[in-house]
Amino acid sequence: MSQEIQLTPQFCASVDHAVEFGKKISMITYVMGDIGEAKLKYILTRILGSLGCEDLMELFYTAAKELIVNSTKAAIKRIIFEELKLNIQNLKDYEEGMKFFKSSLNERKFPSYKKKMKESGLFVKITCIYKKDKIDLEVRNNFPLLPVEAERVKEKFINAKKYDNLFEFFMEHGDSTEGAGMGITMVEILLSQSGFDRRLLSIYSSERKKETVARVEVNLSGLSKSAETHEQLFIE
Repeated sequence: MSQEIQLTPQFCASVDHAVEFGKKISMITYVMGDIGEAKLKYILTRILGSLGCEDLMELFYTAAKELIVNSTKAAIKRIIFEELKLNIQNLKDYEEGMKFFKSSLNERKFPSYKKKMKESGLFVKITCIYKKDKIDLEVRNNFPLLPVEAERVKEKFINAKKYDNLFEFFMEHGDSTEGAGMGITMVEILLSQSGFDRRLLSIYSSERKKETVARVEVNLSGLSKSAETHEQLFIE
């Protein structure tokens, strides 16, 4: 039986104070483990509780975890290319490196990259911005998408529209979900099943700011409210 993670009183008090005054809350992770997941759950529980939206816990917690895994993979990919001495900007090198990346990496190996992410200055930052009628969840990498990655993200957004529920997705993909765009698909389906527009999930990448941000923006005042734009990928 797994032991429940005990968070420090200082962390809990800090989160409680921020929620009391409606301040945005951020946390940085390299490879999220049990303690990180417990912190994320505590933050979301306090925020959603303050807004009377406890029923959205599964949506936001699962969305956050899936987007964090995607962001962690993107960071680890860059480390692997450095280790292989491959130019990630070169298409031939990229294809060669991705073969190794897909065949060798799974979530069980993530912890071994935690130190390497820190040494490389790569991180994943999770931010929650909220008010009484809106919650924004942001998962940020401190590097932009490559052009080939941006094209893949476009494909993932298109592919996700084929599925109305997670059962359909898992029936088609089985256990071979590694690299299958599972994160984007799961978040879109969860949004839809919760009564929200799928397009409330978007991804923004900026070469100038050296960042990529996956964002889930939920309006609480109207469950069926659509996103203001049809676009979900923004490249600057």
